[in-house]
Amino acid sequence: MKDITLKEIAIKLGISITTVSKALKNYPDVSQKTKSAVIELAQKLHYTPNSFAVNLRTKESKTIGLIIPEVMHHFFSNVINAIIDEAEKNGYLVIILQSNESLALEKKQVELLINKRVDGILMSLSNESNNDEHIQQIVDRNIPFVMFDKISKLCKCSKVIIDDQKAAFNAVQHLIDNGCKKIVHIRGPLNPQNAIDRYIGYKKALEKNNIPFDSKLVYTCENVTFQEGIDFAKQIIEEHPDVDGIFAITDLVAVGVLSYFNDIGIKIPEQVAVIGFSNWFMSQVLTPKLSTVDQPSHEMGVESFNLLLEQMNCHKLDQPFVPRTVLLETAVIARESSLK
Repeated sequence: MKDITLKEIAIKLGISITTVSKALKNYPDVSQKTKSAVIELAQKLHYTPNSFAVNLRTKESKTIGLIIPEVMHHFFSNVINAIIDEAEKNGYLVIILQSNESLALEKKQVELLINKRVDGILMSLSNESNNDEHIQQIVDRNIPFVMFDKISKLCKCSKVIIDDQKAAFNAVQHLIDNGCKKIVHIRGPLNPQNAIDRYIGYKKALEKNNIPFDSKLVYTCENVTFQEGIDFAKQIIEEHPDVDGIFAITDLVAVGVLSYFNDIGIKIPEQVAVIGFSNWFMSQVLTPKLSTVDQPSHEMGVESFNLLLEQMNCHKLDQPFVPRTVLLETAVIARESSLK
């Protein structure tokens, strides 16, 4: 069935297209009788406004794009919910795309959103991405753009982040304060900035406490998975049986470590203390309960959207906007897996 137009409604009622348009928009110079007749017929014929034409006229699509590495991750699911809530309050729809940590897919998704003429883009980079051309293309086209969590420090755009170095430092300091002297770091892939910063924070904590850094105590994830936590835990115990602390890049990896240690009878935290990162809801229902760094996911989503909204409003009014970075606080949540 073809779409009903304003012209067809106008012909059926014997009035002008302008009058139909005004009636649907509740203009005061159209009589109530005419408004009622237009609205009744429009509903009967299932008339809907041509969104493409509206977009051309207003220069707004009332949609934003959101690109994230994965939807199912607890942290990102909380961010998504917060962004959707804020977007709905302000009359925006959110197109959610998942890069699956793939640079090639991320590039296609950026191109798709640009072609869709979204009003703004929110993005957390894939593990393979850095300051690639597709990211710069968003900035060069003057599309309102905010990065969050996994960002490129080289890109001149607004960002919502935590201080990953400080958060990691505090996590490792917590292990040291609880008696750990030989601490392993299961780090993220080499490229993402947050993985780099957490690795630096780990090293700084060792340095401050006069604990020699040993590169053999650093294990690098490729995909940051539960299974990698299990595999690395087995490797760690085989290669460093005297290790007494582990700082994992995320709770998901840390849960894999706990699972393996529980299976082979290693006592946590008496033999090995473990701390993760992000405060995944599962960290509170494990045995033992997992110590972690609380990463404010909901707040990150709210701040990211509102920062984008501010830029979109400036863009709409042709006003200058200076990109800025919002830094959110984190906290160590000490639980059974590290408290000796």
